[in-house]
Amino acid sequence: MSQLNEEKTIQHFDLNFGPQHPAAHGVLRLLLSMDGEVVFGTWPHIGLLHRGTEKLLEERPSLELIPYFDRMDYVSMMASEYTISLMDEKNSGEIPSNRAQAIRVLFLEITRILNHLMAVTTHAMDVGALTPFLWCFEEREILMEFYERVSGARMHAIYIRPGGVSFDIPVGLIADIYSFVVSFSRRLDEVEELLTSNRIWKQRLYDVAYISEDVAKNMNLSGVMLRGSGIEHDLRKEAPYELYSTIDFLVPVGRMGDCFDRYVVRLEEMRQSIKIIKYTIDTISAGLVQPRDTKVSLQSRDDTKKHMESLINHYKSSLGLGSGPRASFDSVSTEAPKGEFMVSGYYTPEGKLVRCKTKPPGFYHLQSTSIMTNKHLIADVVTVIGTQDIVFGEVDR
Repeated sequence: MSQLNEEKTIQHFDLNFGPQHPAAHGVLRLLLSMDGEVVFGTWPHIGLLHRGTEKLLEERPSLELIPYFDRMDYVSMMASEYTISLMDEKNSGEIPSNRAQAIRVLFLEITRILNHLMAVTTHAMDVGALTPFLWCFEEREILMEFYERVSGARMHAIYIRPGGVSFDIPVGLIADIYSFVVSFSRRLDEVEELLTSNRIWKQRLYDVAYISEDVAKNMNLSGVMLRGSGIEHDLRKEAPYELYSTIDFLVPVGRMGDCFDRYVVRLEEMRQSIKIIKYTIDTISAGLVQPRDTKVSLQSRDDTKKHMESLINHYKSSLGLGSGPRASFDSVSTEAPKGEFMVSGYYTPEGKLVRCKTKPPGFYHLQSTSIMTNKHLIADVVTVIGTQDIVFGEVDR
């Protein structure tokens, strides 16, 4: 009888989620503390992909830095390489031409669409909807072709350079981009028709991973993770760079701060990117896409001395050996597709970067995983990871 009257206790247990899990988005490992199927503690474990990118950036010429940033967020390549180019321009005082800035804005918004298509469709696939993934990857293939036509590379473009871009847009590409964005609006309508009102999709996303405004601010969230909680903050509006101050576009925000709000915000951001691309195409002007003094000037070929001076300046610029006192600590932030991406570093008087620190959005979004999964079912962990839109190239840099 005494054994029957003994108080029974349920022991909590720990469960490994990933890195082998197909919804772990790379090499993420979560240690979950479970009470049955309910999660009450989550500890992200990183380091399985660590490559020491910040250390590799030291003592390298400007152009050699860009490929490392291409590989940090390998879904938003040009957005990453743009940030380091912008910091180099801030240090050297270079100002890109209007045409170069327009081309940059054009491909930054193409990159935003690339990123959000990946985020929304893989999120849907993790939850159980395969069709959006198949539909939208056809659109991503067209966008990757645009990458290839301007740079020769589908992914790691190394297209945006300090002072402008590496090459001007080839003939016919502007018209093809315009045709794409016109037809792409209909594709977004189809995806929204399939998902937004779908009762299974809504049940899996409604009231899941709610983030209040205070929590979003305290956790240093940015991008869609911040705007989904109702905070209207976008560096393209708050601290505009390139031509964004001249472009009229909206900053979509959520109301509830749950996974469904973040899904809707990403869809609306793609619609705003279409608007920005159309405006940029309509207003793009002629001009150079690189500064004159970093090229071998054609006008100086008849004068051997001027030609050699131009060649030497080009060589010094390529190696980060520019003349003039430029020793400084610089920092820039841009509104990357996943959130605020900051790069800071110290330059020598010769203009070479000797210390570099990056602040990618995914690293800070990952720390909110414990709050987002608390008291949710283990099936909701997949939804949470998908809505964070993390890529481990920047998390495990």
